[in-house]
Amino acid sequence: MHATPLICKVADTPAEFEQIHRLNYRTFVEEIPQHAPNGEGRLVDKFHAENTYLIVTSGDRLAGMLALRDQRPFSLDGKLGNIDPYLPSCVHPAEVRLLSVDPAFRGSAVLPLLLEKAFEQSRMRQWDMVVISATTRQLHLYAHLGFTPFGPLVGKDGAQFQPMFVRPNAVDAVLKALKKRAAPRPSCKIIGLLPGPVPVSARVRKAMADHPDSHRSANFQTVMERVRCSLCALAGARHCQVFPGSGTLANDMISLQLARLQSPGLVLVNGEFGRRIAAQAARAGMRFETLEIPWGAVFEWKAIERAIEQLPSGGWVWWVHHETSTGILNPLEKIVAAAKARALITAVDAISALGNTPVNLRDIDFASAVSSKGLCAYPGLGIVFHRQDIIEPLAHAPAYLDLGYWTTHEGVAFTHSSNLLGALDAALRTQNYPRRFQAIAQRAKFLRTRLKNSRFEVLTQADAHSCPAVLTLIPRSAPNAWETGCALEAAGYALSYRSDYLKSRNWLQIGLMGVPSQRLLSNLSRCLGVSSN
Repeated sequence: MHATPLICKVADTPAEFEQIHRLNYRTFVEEIPQHAPNGEGRLVDKFHAENTYLIVTSGDRLAGMLALRDQRPFSLDGKLGNIDPYLPSCVHPAEVRLLSVDPAFRGSAVLPLLLEKAFEQSRMRQWDMVVISATTRQLHLYAHLGFTPFGPLVGKDGAQFQPMFVRPNAVDAVLKALKKRAAPRPSCKIIGLLPGPVPVSARVRKAMADHPDSHRSANFQTVMERVRCSLCALAGARHCQVFPGSGTLANDMISLQLARLQSPGLVLVNGEFGRRIAAQAARAGMRFETLEIPWGAVFEWKAIERAIEQLPSGGWVWWVHHETSTGILNPLEKIVAAAKARALITAVDAISALGNTPVNLRDIDFASAVSSKGLCAYPGLGIVFHRQDIIEPLAHAPAYLDLGYWTTHEGVAFTHSSNLLGALDAALRTQNYPRRFQAIAQRAKFLRTRLKNSRFEVLTQADAHSCPAVLTLIPRSAPNAWETGCALEAAGYALSYRSDYLKSRNWLQIGLMGVPSQRLLSNLSRCLGVSSN
């Protein structure tokens, strides 16, 4: 019905409030004669300063609204006296008012979006009852949604309302009923702007759909060897192993190789994934120190040097190259050179760096990667790069986790997926990586420029310490990151905001690993409230 995506959010700009006053007038003066006309064509609610307005927009146009307020006395208190005797026992009630949908958007997804957001707010604010004045013209709708009437009608002839209440904990039943009643929403293709998984090409999808092949067949061995050669060429590495699994599994395999050294080590932490490899090192029983700085901060090189100097020859250092949780790009070649000067073993998590920015792993002892993210294939394959030709198998470790066991079995130690491997092969063979790196950097520059004076701050600066593949946004004001992520998801844009480490910091991330078009990013920035001027 409407080509422009519908965005549900908390109103927070002068232009949005002005449209609220005008829709308020059209609805409760011209359509429902609750208030007297005036010459301005706008109606400012008497509780305006205390209201939280939820709105749905279509581009710059207000499609619908409602107001939330939990301060007593409610509007209904003023019409019925104290409403408490009419209601079941409750501790923290709230009132919903001014529910209005522009006639052009009635029968669309506007009403479901507004009520879904209202109940989300009720859970966040721990309201245990919501009251509303329901127009008598729509009593059947409210009853169908689970609202219960209480008290007598209020208002005047032509503008009468029935007080009603609902328990927010009945939200699932209410929303289910609402969505059944609402007109079907047009199918919406979700556009992936995540740090992973990333969109895959038609050739990769075709390879994934091929007839499965035995991992012991000659053809599988040929593809595996080609994939390993391509990966090493891309990473500047000497050797690698490819296995069914995740990046976490790849890092667990590395942790066992570092643990066998029985030497102290150093883990660098300035984000979620540095914290995770420190936890993996601890589970492997390793002795190590942690150099930890605030998330999003850049390591001082002198601090890294001092920490490395404390390690004896034969020790190790482990860090994340591209810290996905922040967008920081930690140094690689400088750390390798400093470690090599002290005869230290080096290990790096290159999971979000490989394929998104130039990487040189030639002198790294161990590095982890995955088949998705910058390699643009399906998730499901883990990768460990290693400098030694052959690694001695571990005597007392699970074979699947033993990198040495894989090196002594020509890279195919256990059952493998020919489909996942074929998809990765197709991605590696069709990707022009220098052009890809340039395109990702250009998209990041474009977005940073658009967001410069918006209500979102980009966590990292555009310099050598940031990876352009991930932009972390911090809201300067309402709506918060979770609300923004939900609204964009409803509009068809999948951003990263659901992870606990993002929720706890009120962060939102845009992944550019799929190299979205500039036009798509222009549309996204408009949905984020960024002016096109």
